[in-house]
This record gives sequence, structure tokens and C-alpha cells, in this order.
Amino acid sequence: MNTVSIKPELIRWAKERSGITMNVLLKWFPKFELWERGEAMPTLQQLEGLAKKTWTPLGYFFLPKPPEEKLSIPDYRTISNAPVQRLSPNLLETVQIMQRRQTWMRDFLIEQGEKPLIFIGSVKLSDNPNHIATKIREEIGLNSNWANQQKTWTNALQTLRLAVEKIGILMVFNGVVGNNTHRKLEVEDFRGFVLSDKYAPLIFINSTDAKAAQMFTFVHELVHLWLDCNGVFNFQAMQPADHDIEKFCDHVAAECLVPAQELSAYWTEANQSDEPFQVLARRFKVSPLVCARRALDLGFIEKLSFIQFYQDYLSDERRKSAKRPPGGDYYATQDVRVGRRFFEAIICATKEGRLLYRDAYQLTGLSCQTFDKYAGLLEVRL
Repeated sequence: MNTVSIKPELIRWAKERSGITMNVLLKWFPKFELWERGEAMPTLQQLEGLAKKTWTPLGYFFLPKPPEEKLSIPDYRTISNAPVQRLSPNLLETVQIMQRRQTWMRDFLIEQGEKPLIFIGSVKLSDNPNHIATKIREEIGLNSNWANQQKTWTNALQTLRLAVEKIGILMVFNGVVGNNTHRKLEVEDFRGFVLSDKYAPLIFINSTDAKAAQMFTFVHELVHLWLDCNGVFNFQAMQPADHDIEKFCDHVAAECLVPAQELSAYWTEANQSDEPFQVLARRFKVSPLVCARRALDLGFIEKLSFIQFYQDYLSDERRKSAKRPPGGDYYATQDVRVGRRFFEAIICATKEGRLLYRDAYQLTGLSCQTFDKYAGLLEVRL
């Protein structure tokens, strides 16, 4: 059987890049350790299988050395205040998918005669964060008490999403790469990213995160758009990266979601409860961690109290997450996974003959039958 000559370092690189354990790789490819040591070589068919399993472009295996992959947007992710070294293929591919969608949408909107969005890049780091928080709420049409008027975190998140889409921002909530349910996006890898643009700004939220936690990521990303700054980020112990942009976005997001004046007025009542941060979370429709962090920033609690609550809360959330059943309406999921506004533009372009259906399937990540059914359901609801 003919084999392909591949440098062992490329085999090792593909393994490390994918994050897949050796035990799993050996189940799929019993000779993997031999390939990695250069003591045996895979056949072309085996190499194609390895490329598919590790989400590695096949051509990379024929390079003289492993490629240096980089994100095309600033990376604000940190672990213990140090930059994240590993770039997962899931994150890299997700950013690339969203950039292709944004490029198409930008061209579509310009062809339609749409004007650039004036709020993109309308603020500076030297501006007052509290004033900016008010400015953002006014732009999206929500008052300072809007979240308390919502019944649940899910309702609040949907209200915010619809308000933001209405002013021209593309919103995507997804927990997998495209529509591939076998490629889950890990919260530990990233919580979200933003692609700023004057015509088609895009916000991506990792939907594997808790709904209440998604709210903070959402507003943090909104602030990035007002600054006209791209970026991918996570949060470690509710702390932003040690960067002026991230600190500013966190400050504005916190004031947007948990205004200092309202928290101060409500703190005494909430603090009479055994679970003050859960009480505050129900009022402001954000994670209890956000409320605890806000209380720390405003001097209502000590740092040791915050750290203890943070650790206890995460332990509890992990236990709850393990018990949550999977599932959901697939087509309803496409409203947030593909995005209503984006999909409506795709439908318009295909009907007018300006976009081939083949390209529409590729842009949305949907098959022919799924695309047609979702389009039909969407038109019924319009």
C-alpha cells in the first residue's frame, strides 16, 4: 500500500492544534504514534481522514514546516493575565466564516444604497464611560430600567438582540462551528468576538455560555463597535485583559447593564437577602458574577468576598451544566445561529438572481433542503 511522506512535526502540530487527546487519535488511527515519531507513514486516504478529524486543511501536511496561524483581529483573551498561546481551529474557522458573511453583507448593503452607520467609531477612550453607556442605551432605544421589565434572562437577551439588529448590527449566537454539532465552541476558549464595519458590523456570542453571562459579553462587544475596534475575548474571574480598550469596554458595559445609581439605591434591600447577587441578577438580568463584580467596583464588598463568591458560583454552575439536557428547535435556532437580518438579505439576493443558491448555501452553512425550509418558515413569520 502506497504511503505519503509527511514530516512528523506536522503530524504533531495537527494533534496539538486540534486539542484532541492521544487516546482518541489512537482509536481512529492505530498507527498514529508511529506517524508522530516518523517510524511509519500514512496512506493518502489515512491522511485525508486525519485532516478531517483534526480540522486541518489537507495541504498543510505538505508544507516544509507547520504554518504560523494568526487571527486577523486583535486577540484580547488572557489566562492569568497572560495572552492565550493556543489558537484553536474552531475559533479560527468561526472568525473566517463570519468575515465571509460580513464581506458579502457589506457589498449587498452598499449595492442597495444603504448609508454608513454613524454610531460606529463615534466615541473615544477619553470619553466618560457613564455618558457612553447612556448614549448606547439611547441609540438602541432602551431605558436604564429596561432589563427589570423583562420576565427572564432569555427574554432580556432576546429584547436586546432585536433592538440591536434593528439599528443595523448583525447578531450571531452559536455554540458550534457553523452548523456542525460535533465541533462545540468552548467557553474556556472564547466568549465572543466583534467585527467592526461602517455598513455591516457583526457581533458573535458563544452561546454555550450561560444566558446571563452572554448579556455582559453582548454589551461589551457593543462598546467595541462604538469605538470601531475589532477583537476576540474571554473573561477570567470577571477581569478584562490588561488593555485600555478592554478596561473601557468593561466599564461601559457594566454601567449599561448595572447602572451605579440604580445599584446603589437597591443595594441595601438586596444585601438583606442570603443571596444578594442572585437578587440583583434577577433585577438587572445579568449573571450574578457581573453583579458581584459591580458591587466590588463600587466598594460594597471586599475583594476576598468577591473571589470566594466567584469560586463557589463557578463550581455550582458546572454541576448544573452537567445536568442540562441537549435539544431545541433546529429552525428556531437558525434565527440566532445564522441571523434573521443576514438571512433575509440572502433570500432577497437569491430571488433577484444576484446570488447563486450554491453560494447562499455556503454563506449560511445550510443544505439545500434546510435552506428552503427555513426560508419558507421565515417568510410565514414576516
